[in-house]
Amino acid sequence: MSDPLSEVVRLLRPRAVFSKGISGAGAWAVRYSEFGEPSFCVVLEGGCRLEVDGHAPLVLQAGDFVLLPATPGFTMSGFETATPTRIDPKQAPAPEGEVRHGRQHGSPDVRLLGGWFLFDAPDPALLVSLLPAVVHVRGVARLSLLVGLLGEEAVEDRPGRDVVLARLVELLLVETLRATAGRDAPPGLLRGLADARLAASLRQLHARPAHAWTIAQLADTAALSRSAFFDRFARTVGVPPMEYLQAWRMAIAKDLLRNEQIGIAQAAERVGYASASTFSTAFRRHVGRSPGRYARDGGKTMAAG
Repeated sequence: MSDPLSEVVRLLRPRAVFSKGISGAGAWAVRYSEFGEPSFCVVLEGGCRLEVDGHAPLVLQAGDFVLLPATPGFTMSGFETATPTRIDPKQAPAPEGEVRHGRQHGSPDVRLLGGWFLFDAPDPALLVSLLPAVVHVRGVARLSLLVGLLGEEAVEDRPGRDVVLARLVELLLVETLRATAGRDAPPGLLRGLADARLAASLRQLHARPAHAWTIAQLADTAALSRSAFFDRFARTVGVPPMEYLQAWRMAIAKDLLRNEQIGIAQAAERVGYASASTFSTAFRRHVGRSPGRYARDGGKTMAAG
């Protein structure tokens, strides 16, 4: 049976870029402007506060792991009042060695390992929208181990480094999302997979994206009436079933055109369109350009203007 979570992570194509040690002591606070790329941190010792824009403040403690799939603005601080130092992560140079905030001498109150990476998917925003905006996991030793391995590999220049980093980040994402999945997750794929009835239909959609699915068929897989299925799916996943299917088909098509470099007719067949022309019309409506143009551009985002 298809594993939707693994497929989303695979299509995101994560690759590691950077990691760093961070510590703080006394009164300190840093305000990071919106970054947009995925970032993470694990608390190695002590504790601190984290306030992500639009979300409730978090008190982090040793062993906590945080993932921001599309990093918005946030403030991190100690427990004493301090005026935040503003940092633009898009402009700040990569530091050498551990970054220390607040009091520069003596033992730190908190030590963290943080980092960020890129999604090499042609349309990461579509896939990231299926995930929680803030992932906070407590007490999962496997995550701390993976982050430690990631940090060690990032600073070494050993053969096969890029492959190892990419696989570690994939593992990190899957383990994090596994630990987050549940009925308390915000609307999206993880919450849908936590619903036993909807999970059956989601697995079918992912296993057979080219099938000519109807609401009635999907409702049958979930053992629900059509109206109950539609309402439950839209409420739990955040979008109606056919809209989800369309978005997933387009994500697959983009990946096929960009990374497997197959023809338009073959891509159309793989995602359930009877003809290349029908597929091209749907693709242009969804993406804003023809599949041929998209393939020639290598999937790159067009400049505004």
